[in-house]
Amino acid sequence: MNVLVIGANGQVGKEIIKKLKDTTHVSTALVRKEEQVNELETLGADHVVLGDLEEDFSHAFKGIDSVIFAAGSGGSTGPDKTLLIDLWGAKKAVDYATEVGVKHFVQLSAADSLDVDEESDKMKPYAVAKYMSDYYIEQSGLNYTIVRPGPMNNENATGNIELHQTSRKDHFNDYLITREDVAHVLVNSLGKENLLEKSFYIKQGDSSIENALSTVR
Repeated sequence: MNVLVIGANGQVGKEIIKKLKDTTHVSTALVRKEEQVNELETLGADHVVLGDLEEDFSHAFKGIDSVIFAAGSGGSTGPDKTLLIDLWGAKKAVDYATEVGVKHFVQLSAADSLDVDEESDKMKPYAVAKYMSDYYIEQSGLNYTIVRPGPMNNENATGNIELHQTSRKDHFNDYLITREDVAHVLVNSLGKENLLEKSFYIKQGDSSIENALSTVR
């Protein structure tokens, strides 16, 4: 499949590109700046395309079969950028994907969207953006998979996770997971029939990623 990675220059995005290099998929990395192109090519991207999520980036979808949306405004920006990137950018990506008939749209969401009203004032705009973009994807008619990890760190990947399809609060104690493992889950979700129109929560655990994904029904 030809896979468009939106947010390819982010920490998870770079791990996604590296994971895709070891698959039969063809990767297209969407980045915002010209100076980011060489690094993504070095990491293994088959193609790199320039585009800004705050503008029209529909050109990036030409010839694309599947999308991994891993873009985020980042913790150093304010609620305005969270709204424009995490919510409006995702909404536009879904619309473009629908227009070209994308077969699978994989969304990197967050466990923070579980209960918006319980989030801190700082995190509430992010949780709202994720909640609403997830909802938009679910109503779009696309074949989607929504992956909701807890807080991520940069430790070495374990290859093992714990996966839940429900949202009980007791699932989220110590809800950490490595960015590399999250990237592995996103890439391994591509094209899996049992994951279509599904969403689930992940954290570090004891099951291999492949086995955990196979339990989704």
